[in-house]
Parts: sequence; structure tokens; C-alpha cells
Amino acid sequence: MPENRIDATFAKLAATGGKALMPYVTAGYPNLDVTAELLAQIPSAGASVIELGIPYSDPIADGPVIQESFTRALARGLRIQEVFETVRKVRDKTDAPILSMVSFSIVYRIGVAAYITQAADAGFDGLILPDLSLEEAPAIAERTADAGLRLVMLVAPTSSTDRFEQIARISQGFVYYIAVAGTTGERDRLPSDLPDNVRRLRKIGGKPVCVGFGISRPEHVRDVCRVADGAIVGSAIVRRITAAVDNGASDEVIVRQITDFVGDLATGLT
Repeated sequence: MPENRIDATFAKLAATGGKALMPYVTAGYPNLDVTAELLAQIPSAGASVIELGIPYSDPIADGPVIQESFTRALARGLRIQEVFETVRKVRDKTDAPILSMVSFSIVYRIGVAAYITQAADAGFDGLILPDLSLEEAPAIAERTADAGLRLVMLVAPTSSTDRFEQIARISQGFVYYIAVAGTTGERDRLPSDLPDNVRRLRKIGGKPVCVGFGISRPEHVRDVCRVADGAIVGSAIVRRITAAVDNGASDEVIVRQITDFVGDLATGLT
């Protein structure tokens, strides 16, 4: 089985002292053509890993900006098989790792084995299941590993010590640390306990730790990457897509604006 792209990316970054920028894109928003172009183009702007959100009618951890993108994508009749096909089509254009952030309800409805197989065949490299219970996680992690994928788990600053440690050990590829309690969204500043919690997670799990929720500017990326292995940016990107759509921008303009914004965020890595 070939090396997982997530593992390969973080190994390469570790060898060079680099850090990862991980943009989040909502699949099918504003349409699948834009999704495909973003997946193909933003790696050249500085994206190391891409998190592709699968729209769901009852999102768990997403704030209003991403919820709105889900609503609009679903209103257009987006189907999960179309997302798989879109990733499959762009795989010859980029080697950047792509993660599927998806509700476990969707995975369960399709069937755990079927979803994992289809995701791997499409060219995904891992899954983030924000509503997966800790009790079910080890079995899912075993299935993803068998398929050559990685199960990335989220851990919050409010997690109990036991949960904190279990997630650090179970998570594959990297650990997704939620910088602030609550839903996704942009914040003005990052919490003071972030450095200690990131170091603790890395020490327990022995894996890279990436930080998301509230990161929206190059200086945020810079601050996070002083202690973490990567920064995840979601709402700030989706908000710009929505603004462009509402202003009547063409698909080409939307792709260019978001690619440029990812490039701006990437300046925080240097």
C-alpha cells in the first residue's frame, strides 16, 4: 500500500522545519466546478493539506458561516457521490492530501465500510468525523488504517484529562486541536492556554498537532505555527466565498480571490 499523503506531507515538513497550512472548503459551494478548481489550485498558493467539508443538514461543530454554505450547497441538490467524483477528477492535478470532514451520520447511512472504501477509491487521504463517539473511534481507526486512510480526531481545550489523552493516542495522521470552545468562526485573538495544550498533545500522542477554530489572518497562522505543526482556516475562507457569490462574482473570480487569500495566509508560515 502506498504511503499515505498526510503522513508523507508531515514527514517532509518535519524534515525541513516547515509547518502546514490547512484551508477548509465546503464541497459543492458555490458549485462543484469551483470546488474542483480550488482543490487543484490552492496547493500552489501554500496549502499543505485540504479539508473538504461535506454539507450536512444538522452540522455539529460548524458556526453560522459554514452552516450557511451547507444550506446553499444542499439546496442545489448536492450528493455525496458527486463529491467523490469531483475528488477523483482532480487527483491527477494535485498530490496534496485531502481530508473529508463529514458527519458520522452520513457515514453510518452509507455504511462505514462502504464510505471508507469509496473515499479511498476517490482519492481522499483521511476522515474527520466531528460527531464520532470516543467509544466507536478505535474500531473506525482500524478500518481507516486498513484502507490506507487516516482518522483525524478533534480535541477541545475543555476535554477531560482522560479524553484528552485517549484522543491523542487514537488520532491518526495528526491531532486536530480546537483552539476555542464552541463552534467554528473567526476570532480576534487566540487563547493563552493553546501552547501548553499543543505541547501536551504532541507529547502524549507522538503525532503532529494542527490547530483550528478562530484562525483567520496571517498573524494567527504565524502565532499558531510557533507551537503547533499546522494551522487550519475555515470560516474566513467560506465567508469570502459567500461575499463573492453575493456580489455576483464569476466562478473564475471566486477561485482567484480564494487562491490569493490562501497565499496571504501562507505568508504566516515564513
